[in-house]
Amino acid sequence: MSALPPSRPAVAAHGWVQAVVVVLAGVVAMGVVASLGLWAAGAADLPDGAFPRVAAATVVTAVGGTVELSGSAGGLAESDAGLTVIPLSVTLTGALVLAAGFLWPLRHRAVAGAGELAGWAGRIAVLWLTALLALAFSARQTFPLSLRDLGQDALGDLGDLFGISPEVGFTTDVLVTVFFGLLWLAGVLVLALLVSRGAPLPGRLLRFQESVRPAAYAMVVLLLAYVGLGVVIGLVVAATRGQAAETFAVILLGLPNLVWLALTIGLGATWNGRVDGPFGLPMPHVLDEVLRGKDVAELTLGTLAEHDGRVWWLVVVDAVLLLAAAFVMARRSPARMRAWQHAVHMAVALALTVLMICLVGRISAHYGLSVLGIGDLGGDLGGELFLRPEVWTALGLALLWGLVTGFLGGLLARRARHRGEVAAPPAGR
Repeated sequence: MSALPPSRPAVAAHGWVQAVVVVLAGVVAMGVVASLGLWAAGAADLPDGAFPRVAAATVVTAVGGTVELSGSAGGLAESDAGLTVIPLSVTLTGALVLAAGFLWPLRHRAVAGAGELAGWAGRIAVLWLTALLALAFSARQTFPLSLRDLGQDALGDLGDLFGISPEVGFTTDVLVTVFFGLLWLAGVLVLALLVSRGAPLPGRLLRFQESVRPAAYAMVVLLLAYVGLGVVIGLVVAATRGQAAETFAVILLGLPNLVWLALTIGLGATWNGRVDGPFGLPMPHVLDEVLRGKDVAELTLGTLAEHDGRVWWLVVVDAVLLLAAAFVMARRSPARMRAWQHAVHMAVALALTVLMICLVGRISAHYGLSVLGIGDLGGDLGGELFLRPEVWTALGLALLWGLVTGFLGGLLARRARHRGEVAAPPAGR
């Protein structure tokens, strides 16, 4: 009889071919979601075949890139425009696909060397850089601007007289797009390693997984739960209120922008903003009602409740989902961990999550057109929109909510068996 050779640990294949598949899947998924969202928003009717370039620009902004707006018509017309918004539905789609592709070859592994992880991440980063450059250079377009269509007949006559047509367009800042796009990818891959219980870590980092991984997993579950709840509400609105196209555009482009904003407001956070001119915030329209027509308006539970009393349910939803997230965190933590430790971990994790929402949830847009030196013409030719949080207040409230729900979640988890535990044998055996 021949002795069987000793079993060797399975080594996952993660070369260049696998990296191409991961990056291509991520880009395609983001492009499909962005295109469907823009189509639902009516962007398919853009002139000069600009739809693919607008979709590329949407993907660029989804990973933190910058799209610059511009416009001019020689000495006749000039524009001053800016846009800062992250379509977080597209961002979330890309993050989930890239994270899954990054972790797939590493499954069934207990430990992986730092060099191996860095090499696998480096292959993905090189190909992601190539994709970013392709997107950045393709996301640029110029549109002719008809002043007659905007109700400016007299100015349109002047344009016809001088033979000049104003134009507006957009382009991307390539260096900024590459920098933030790579930074975004690094954050996605690191978070994937932190969240996945089965993902291997270098031996030196194993001691941190008991405190970091359960909290990171709980926060991802919390954010995805809000998105799932938002999808359900959106589908109900689309089916019952006859706003299917508008609703699907919001779901496919900016649903996390809304539901994660609701998460922070339910905690008691304050956002300051303004809506003026042709700009507007997506559904629910109560946001537009609170912010429109004021220099700076406060978006809080109180101001929203003045227009719709159902807003107070945000507090209840926050309490239930945060307590559930704290319970999940405690269940995935070692049984020896005490309730006060769960409270601290939950508070830190929730504060970091709220900080992330405050950073990526900001909105800023302005547009003004001047013709023949006449300043901002107003009306449909100018406007402003911005939305920004009071960060320190939001972080303080997140710490408080995290301490309370983390402590309660730790107490509730004591009655449930933790994963990996073995029930104690009956006495006398």
